[in-house]
Amino acid sequence: MINAPRGTNDIIPPESSKWNYLESEARSIFDLYNYQEIRTPIFEYTELFQRGIGEVTDIVEKEMYTFKDKSGRSITLRPEGTASVVRSFLENKVYGQAQPTKYYYIGPMFRYERPQAGRYRQFNQLGVEVFGTKDPMVDAEVIALGINYLNNLGLSDLKLYINSIGCPNCRPHYLKKLKGYLQKNKNSLCDNCKQRIDKNPLRILDCKNEVCQLVVNKAPKLIDHLCEECNTHFNSLKMSLENIEIQYIIDPNLVRGLDYYTKTAFEVKYDGLGAQDTIFGGGRYDKLAEEIGERDIPGIGFALGIERLLLTMEKQDVEIPDDKSLDIYITTIGKKAKNVSFKLINQFRKNNIKAEIDYLDRSVGGQMKSADRMNATYTVIIGQDELESNKATVRNMKSGDQQEIQLDEIVESIKKMI
Repeated sequence: MINAPRGTNDIIPPESSKWNYLESEARSIFDLYNYQEIRTPIFEYTELFQRGIGEVTDIVEKEMYTFKDKSGRSITLRPEGTASVVRSFLENKVYGQAQPTKYYYIGPMFRYERPQAGRYRQFNQLGVEVFGTKDPMVDAEVIALGINYLNNLGLSDLKLYINSIGCPNCRPHYLKKLKGYLQKNKNSLCDNCKQRIDKNPLRILDCKNEVCQLVVNKAPKLIDHLCEECNTHFNSLKMSLENIEIQYIIDPNLVRGLDYYTKTAFEVKYDGLGAQDTIFGGGRYDKLAEEIGERDIPGIGFALGIERLLLTMEKQDVEIPDDKSLDIYITTIGKKAKNVSFKLINQFRKNNIKAEIDYLDRSVGGQMKSADRMNATYTVIIGQDELESNKATVRNMKSGDQQEIQLDEIVESIKKMI
């Protein structure tokens, strides 16, 4: 027996109907906010993620699925969506059109890491990206979109954390102070964070090690070292969130895990998930297009893990609508009746009536049980007697009431009944 690779899973019915519901609801709210769908390849040239995400991030150093293709080119399965969307925006010269550009995407991502609850090696994300504007009000819109989506699904007790992580003008001065502080407290850091001091000190602020957190809590705060532009932007974001009555918590240690973020960073969390409590997160990345394609185009977005979302809904006992009911189940008696019924079921389906028929030659009792399992609203019974009288017996499976309907009128009659 060949099993699915570790860290992957099959999404089969009835679970797949939950995914369809979440994706359908997402598409509805994305459309409401005037975001359009973009679909990018699931693999890209490795350089895209090295330049976009950052070579000293955990994703690039440890988690990417990278391989050589038959021409010897280095290819990577996408570990996140933003870099690919930026690449597409630049390659297709969308920047030449009227801005801003609002995209959303839904699809699989890949990271080699230890599988755990809500985290897989092939996982699925939905996300949004906005290009072409630095307006902090757009930052608030992106955050509001994500929160409204979760609220519409029935989730509650969510907490929004925000921070500003500065820009290339003010961050270098802060990093110098942070490195000096971390060097003085190096012996109190975990081995990973000791290595990060010179390579990527901001990541130390996000370390979950309790000993490191004690050091981090007393470290200089980036939010206290913002330049005037970043400080103004952050204050405007807070004002916009307050204006639309979205509560937030300022977290000075929120830095996200990717190098491309500037200014706004945010996460929405649910405490009931434990250590992996972030449902979605994102931020502004005004320099990413420049890193990838030498174009000075601002951007902002977020990504939301569908597996983590399903886990959250389960924790909060939020039921997902699951309409597996059938309009019509045709119960047949005899070969001739089955041939007539096969033609009839095709007519039902052409008229958008959800219908099914028995293909296993079950007994009448077996077919009725099958209709019940499929939650059929009506059962149409057709046998030799019905063919001779040109009438079918139609049974309401909920009430048990029955009536006879002319076979040549049954499609229209059922349409009215349902």
